Amino acid sequence: MENILGCKHYQRKCKLQANCCQKIVTCRFCHDDAEDHTIVRNETKNMLCMLCLTLQPAAKSCQKCGEELARYYCDKCKLWDDDPKKSIYHCEDCGICRQGKGLGEDFFHCKKCNICLNISMKKHKCIERNLESDCPICGEYMFTSTATVIFMPCGHCIHKHCYTEYIQTSYQCPTCLKSLGDMSEYFTRLDRDLERQPMPAEYEKYISHIFCNDCEKKTPAKYHFFYHKCGHCGSFNTTVLKTENTEETAQNKDNEKREQTTAATTSTSSSVPSISATTTEASTEALGLSSNSDQEQIMQPQAGSAAGNSPMPSGFLGIGYIRNPHSSSSNTSSNRGRNNGAESNEG
Repeated sequence: MENILGCKHYQRKCKLQANCCQKIVTCRFCHDDAEDHTIVRNETKNMLCMLCLTLQPAAKSCQKCGEELARYYCDKCKLWDDDPKKSIYHCEDCGICRQGKGLGEDFFHCKKCNICLNISMKKHKCIERNLESDCPICGEYMFTSTATVIFMPCGHCIHKHCYTEYIQTSYQCPTCLKSLGDMSEYFTRLDRDLERQPMPAEYEKYISHIFCNDCEKKTPAKYHFFYHKCGHCGSFNTTVLKTENTEETAQNKDNEKREQTTAATTSTSSSVPSISATTTEASTEALGLSSNSDQEQIMQPQAGSAAGNSPMPSGFLGIGYIRNPHSSSSNTSSNRGRNNGAESNEG
């Protein structure tokens, strides 16, 4: 059997000299695994022929023995690959080499996603600079990864081997939580499970406010220990935002209305004496009672002005400043909502 030169990452008959530390390594992955820094591939200047052990400028063939060191060589990426089963091409927009026959043959470059995609994916969901991120499962940077990357129905990327293992335990995209396929059959089974497992009577008045990860809408749903169904699309792929007891909420609203009515009544009553005093004073003057003092003549307009101004702010403060509180399941949050309403209506 013919000896295959290279490493576990690439077949090649040469090694490269890392420009950063001047060490001789078989490939950039071997260097990065062994060192505390990463190599800059396009800064590589020299190579070592494995056949004649001659250190020389990077090229496809050895200057001394004349042997071709790899079937594919890219002078921009300083990439050698002698695997006969592998097709490789260089993409100028990506700035690196990709596996495939080439652009226009089996791949095309999407400007928005900034990635080379299979030509069968001409119609796809674009996400800007999609591949310039880490795999949501293993954390490896996918743009320069040598592992196969696939696109999920939602448009997000993931390593193929990570995806195969992940879907054994979950049907949600690990990035956006949308369903990865048609889950109608599974959701139908959940419907039957909910019918067989009704909630105890004490939870009859409870509802959950949920957000659907599939249709991205909010809706109320009957509270359940395990599952909540979207009222718009019927999906069970939902997230519970909050749970409330509708009976307690209704009682709290009634209490708040009574408090508002009481506050308004108290405020109106407090303004009555001022009005009565003004009326009495005006009546006295109309009856011709003694008021020869200059001081009294001066004070009367002032008293009239105060009496005229007093009822309006008192009534305004008692009624106009009360704001309908936000709906809440507790008295504490109801009081807080009422205070905020007063502040927002000030002035």
